Amino acid sequence: MGLNIVMLGAPGAGKGTQAERFAQARALPKISTGDILRRGVKEQLPVALLAKEKMDRGDLVDDDTMVTIVRDRLAQPDTDVGFILDGFPRTVSQARVLDTIIDERGKGPLLVVDIVVPQDELARRLSGRRICSACGANAEPADDADSKCRRCGGTPVFRADDTEAVVLERLRVYARATKPLVEYYRERPTFCAVNGSQAQAQVALELSTMVDAVAVRSGVVAVEARGAGGG
Repeated sequence: MGLNIVMLGAPGAGKGTQAERFAQARALPKISTGDILRRGVKEQLPVALLAKEKMDRGDLVDDDTMVTIVRDRLAQPDTDVGFILDGFPRTVSQARVLDTIIDERGKGPLLVVDIVVPQDELARRLSGRRICSACGANAEPADDADSKCRRCGGTPVFRADDTEAVVLERLRVYARATKPLVEYYRERPTFCAVNGSQAQAQVALELSTMVDAVAVRSGVVAVEARGAGGG
C-alpha cells in the first residue's frame, strides 16, 4: 500500500506548500482541488467559473462539485502508489464520501495531517499572500512583488480572495464547517498534528517524521524521501 494522505489546516496554515514539498520528496501525486478549479477557470468551464464566484466571496464550493472532481482524479492510475489531497475534504460529509471512495477502490488507510497555526498568525499570513498569475502556485514568503514564480516563471499577484473582509470570512467558514474534520479524524490511529508556526523547513521535517511513524503503526509501506527532512 502507498501513502494516502489528507492535508488539513486553516487557510494560510501552509498546507499547500507542505503538500507540494512532501509530494516532490516522495514522488507522489499532489491533488489540489484549488489547482483543478483554477485550470477550469482558465479553460472557461462553467462549473469552475461558478465555483470561482463562491471562492471569491469566501464561501465553500458545494459538496457535489468537489466530490465529482476528487472521485474522477482518484480513479487515475498515478494514484495507485498513493497521493496527497490538499483542499479536500473540507466538511465532514465530504470526508464520509472520501472514506467510501477509498474503500471502493481498495487504496488502504488514509493518513491525516493537521497543520496547526494560531488564528492571529493565519490572518497576518493571508493578508500578504500572493499566488502565481500563470499557474496558481503559492509564492514563498521571501518572494516580493517583483520576483518570479519558482515553478513556472510567472508573476506573483495578490489573491482576489485575500482581501481583509474575505480573509475574516474564510476563517469563520473554516471554523464553522472545516474544523469539525479534526474531530472526525482525531481518534484514528492514522491522525497526527504538526506545528505550522515553525519555519517551513522545520514543518516539513516534523511532518515527514510524523507521517513515517503513523505509516509504520498502520502497516503502510512509506515511500522513502529523496531529500533531507522529507521535503
